Amino acid sequence: MDKNTKIYIAGHNGMVGSAVWRALSRLGYDNLIGKSSKELDLRNQDEVARFFKHERPEVVIDAAAKVGGILANSEHPYLFLMENLQIQNNLIDSAHHHEVKKFIFLGSSCIYPKMAPQPLKEEYLLTGSLEPTNEWYAIAKIAGVKACEAIRRQFNKDFVSLMPTNLYGPHDNFDLRTSHVLPAMLRKFHDAKANNEPVELWGSGTPMREFLHVDDMAQAVVHALEHVLPEHLYNVGTGKDVTIKTLAHTIQNIVGHQGAIHWDRSKPDGTPRKLMDVSKLSDQGWQAKIDLDAGIKMTYDWFLENQKSIKMNVL
Repeated sequence: MDKNTKIYIAGHNGMVGSAVWRALSRLGYDNLIGKSSKELDLRNQDEVARFFKHERPEVVIDAAAKVGGILANSEHPYLFLMENLQIQNNLIDSAHHHEVKKFIFLGSSCIYPKMAPQPLKEEYLLTGSLEPTNEWYAIAKIAGVKACEAIRRQFNKDFVSLMPTNLYGPHDNFDLRTSHVLPAMLRKFHDAKANNEPVELWGSGTPMREFLHVDDMAQAVVHALEHVLPEHLYNVGTGKDVTIKTLAHTIQNIVGHQGAIHWDRSKPDGTPRKLMDVSKLSDQGWQAKIDLDAGIKMTYDWFLENQKSIKMNVL
């Protein structure tokens, strides 16, 4: 891949998109394009088509999505389904019609069935029912995966999908109404430490989750950019998981919170376990490098430095 290749990063201001931008910039890629949602509404098909016609990107990295945790997905199912379909369909179709050479579609491990065998393999897609608390987002992402596979199969184009496990890191969402589990915990323990209060967490703490630092995810995108991968779908993760209770105690120690932790068992746990089988991408030469404890410490340091400027709504 030439360092002057014109690369459009959709969602470049988000956690994943900004990490990809940083990674590519460090490697010397100097022809990167990014548009804010005010400059380009990715839900609008005509706007997206005009953008592709004018800019003619050679590579597209789709890191744009409507995202949120269990609460946000449960309260706004239509929004999570429709907006994600609109965003990815417009990008994929315009990329196809404007002769984009490589398209990298980023999704989520929630595309796999709730009760699929562990660890999750790519071939488990569409073999069972989804987790109800985020099925709307998952269905949209499955449609994106299949669209890229269809273009790859019918037109022999280099469209590839990367499905990361739970991501965290700089520029994460710390809004307690819409954030995912790890940033929500960081925020809760931080606030509780400041107020000398106990922390209340959802569920039993027994589900197991895998977490990947967003800078590792960015390196996986770089790997997909610089190599022709032989298959259309790859899991991206560490291949290691922890219980939510272990995660809570790890974050509590890093933040320095001294109080009690109360588990609200009336709240949903979600999927019992979500561990990714990352052997396919590993076989292609990529592996995660950032240890979970170190990654959480890096994320909390970033949070402390930027808390005045990030989204900090309360419940």
